[in-house]
Parts: sequence; structure tokens; C-alpha cells
Amino acid sequence: MEQIQHEIEKTCLTLALETSCDETSASVVADGRIILSNVISSQVPVHQKYGGVVPEIASRKHIENVLPVVDQALREAGVTLADISAIGVTYGPGLVGALLVGVSVAKALSFATDIPLVGVNHLEGHIFANFLAHRDLEPPFMALVVSGGHTSLVHVKGYNEFELLGQTRDDAAGEAFDKVARVMKLPYPGGPYIDSLAAKGNPEAIAFPRALPGKNSFEFSFSGLKSAVLNYLNSAAQKQEEINTADVAASFQAAVVDVLVSKSLQAAATCGVKQIVVAGGVAANSGLKAKMAYECKKAGFSLHYPDPILCTDNAAMIACRAYYQHLIGDYADLHLNAKPSLKLGHG
Repeated sequence: MEQIQHEIEKTCLTLALETSCDETSASVVADGRIILSNVISSQVPVHQKYGGVVPEIASRKHIENVLPVVDQALREAGVTLADISAIGVTYGPGLVGALLVGVSVAKALSFATDIPLVGVNHLEGHIFANFLAHRDLEPPFMALVVSGGHTSLVHVKGYNEFELLGQTRDDAAGEAFDKVARVMKLPYPGGPYIDSLAAKGNPEAIAFPRALPGKNSFEFSFSGLKSAVLNYLNSAAQKQEEINTADVAASFQAAVVDVLVSKSLQAAATCGVKQIVVAGGVAANSGLKAKMAYECKKAGFSLHYPDPILCTDNAAMIACRAYYQHLIGDYADLHLNAKPSLKLGHG
């Protein structure tokens, strides 16, 4: 027991909370890279019957779950609040009511214990999930953040230096997956179901559009692609033509993946970096993984992406980001508030 306590004293332990959408999560991470606990209470079954996240319900569920989740994270890590060096919390972007639950609890814990409080940008957290999965990974690199709410290309120049090169002008890639899945009457969340169905189809069966092509164009747009899929399905239904749903899924997924991969490689080449990391829920997509791996190998880029559990929203990635902010004294005060539209690199 004395040996364990001695190790804890030498280690920087970060407790973090993540409540930006529909996952209530708490985690304890040692020295920014070693996960001691990562507890995630998912609300997917609650929101499934509505076909998407209902913000009011999400907020109420966070209130119910957050303290038990924090207690469990500390217990699984074998530590107490007295051992914690910093408390990190997602304060944006996300659903305002959901964010406020995590921010309020983190501020209360910081006030009661006098442990420094760190406000974490959710998008930066997703990028930092790669440091947990690959302990030898170091900046600089190009990061593709691709999730239900975000699609961005970020030049990560250092642990605390980011340049946003481009982002989606409308729908995020994951949002497009969910919307197309809903029209195809697939369960929520639709991304994994589209991915599974696409594996059985022909990605070249239907010529869906690729938006915003061109050299050094790092912005994305998926609303036109989504509309093209809807128009194809409606037209086929009106003509009473048989629809091969696997081909639709495969062709749609290929259109998304082609754009994500080509722009990521262009951005990396433009910035002169040799590493690409993928982050966010869509990073778990098998089509994206395969295409990105093939193209990166061909072009001489090394590729990193997190384990599936670290692709979706979780507090371990928030703890990792908070650790590197803690190292430079980037703390928040007790006036920290939720910022649902927080941009990358903004306070």
C-alpha cells in the first residue's frame, strides 16, 4: 500500500468530465497518457426512439448520472480527490444544457477541494485521444476531426498550438450519415449501420457528388450529397424501381470518405507534416480507415487513429488535453461557463 501511495505522489493525476452531448463520462488519467479509468454512461437507448438526441432529455440524464459516474471513475482508478492534480471539463462546443451539467460539477469540485480547474475544448479533446492510443505520438501532425457535429482539418503544431485550416460549411460528416440512415429507416445512431451495409454493396454503383473539390480547398460540405441521396431514393420510389440499399450505402459512404481522405492528404502536404491523425466518432468507420490507410501508405504519411471507445465522446480524451493545459498553467476560474458554439483555439 505504501508503494502504491508513493507512486501516486510522483504522478500527475487528472480527473475529467465530459457531458457535451449524450454521454456522461468521467475519467482519471495519469501523466496525460495512461488511462486509469474511463467511465461512460451512454444515453443511446434513451434517444433511439426519437431518432436523435433530444437536448432536454440529455440534460436531465446528465444530472442523474454525473455524480455516480465521477464516483465510479475515482473508485476504478483507486484514488481519491486528494490525489488529483487538476480537474478538466468540456465547456464547449456542444448542447448548452448538457455542457452546463459537467461545468457546474467540475466547478463545485474545484471550489470544494482547491484543485485547479481546466476548461477543455471538446474538439481539441478528440484530437488528443490519439495521444492516449499512441504514447509515442508527438506533434506536429495534421488532424482530421470528423464526428456527428464537426468536420475539421487542424494543423497541430504543438501540444497547445493549433491552426484550423478548414471545416464544414453545413452538415458534419457524421450528421450526414445519421440523416441518410434515418431516410433509409436504419436505427439511430445511423453511422455504424451505414458502414455495415456499405460492406455488402458496390461503392461505384451510384455516382453521388463530391463537394468543394480543388487544390488547397480544405472546407467541406455534405448537405448537397445528403440531398442527392434523398433525391435518388425518392425518384426510385416514385418510379417503383427496386432499390439496392447496400449499393446506396456503399456509394454514399465512398463519396464522404473520398473527400475526407483527399483533403486530409492535401492539407498534410501543404503544411509539410508527415503524420495524419483521425479523431471523432466517424474515425471508427471501416471504409474511412481502409481508404485513409491505403492512401497514406502510398503517399508516405504515417497514420494514427484512436481505439473505437476513444473515438466517441469520452472523458479520457478530455483529461489528456487538460493535462497539457495544466502543464502550462492554462486554468479557468469559477466564472467558467458553457460555450455551445466554441471554436477551436478560442477561449
